[in-house]
Amino acid sequence: MGKPQGDSEVERGDHLSKSIHPRFLVRHPWDRYAFPGLVALIWFAILMGFVPDIIHKLRKQGFNYPLAVHFHAAVYVSWLVLLTVQTVLIGRGRVALHRRLGMFGAGLAALVVLTGLVATYVVEKRLLGTPRADPAFISLLLVDVLNFACLATAAVMLRGDAAAHKRLMLLATLSLLQAAFIRWWGAAMYATFGKEFLGGWMANYLGVVLLVLALGIYDLVARRRLHPAYMLGAIWILSWQFCAMWLYESPWWKVVSLHLLGQ
Repeated sequence: MGKPQGDSEVERGDHLSKSIHPRFLVRHPWDRYAFPGLVALIWFAILMGFVPDIIHKLRKQGFNYPLAVHFHAAVYVSWLVLLTVQTVLIGRGRVALHRRLGMFGAGLAALVVLTGLVATYVVEKRLLGTPRADPAFISLLLVDVLNFACLATAAVMLRGDAAAHKRLMLLATLSLLQAAFIRWWGAAMYATFGKEFLGGWMANYLGVVLLVLALGIYDLVARRRLHPAYMLGAIWILSWQFCAMWLYESPWWKVVSLHLLGQ
């Protein structure tokens, strides 16, 4: 009897990936638990960050969000759902369906970037002149979108290398979790570490870094090595995080950010 079609598809993907990075084991038995587990942690961070915040705002001011925010939220949740489905499909060996959905995913990633930029502009401009206004904070939001755009584009370009593609897609999604973590534990981090550079970085990016490190630690335990795409992606994220915080703390950036917001 021949092998199931899904298994043969996975083997062809493995052969292609091994030819690109022959020393890196593309599939490991633990992957079926590790990667869905990381996706579950992404969902956990999103729910912990946004659900209490949404409930609080609904009680305080009602359902008063700009349309751009609603649309961005719908697109981003769709991205998370697609990431979950794609992870499950790979775990079950449904490579062909995974690739077909990938074409839709590329378009959805572009929408995540576009709606993220629009929502950032609309929300920050709306806050100008209010006690909550902090135009310099746009540096963090723009960097998040930049990180996602670059990493997701790299993942699409390297879709023939299954190991690189998977890790870059995960890193791209992780790079957008700053908004969840700042809502989840931002106040506690600021209270503990202050509101200067360190406190700001801890409040916004510590959670993202911990999840990025978790992916690398898993590969070190399971494969005894890191994938080059992961290493470059992790360095990229960390570098831009520090750049975003440096901009936020720079007095001249507030002037630039006001110009970006049309002031």
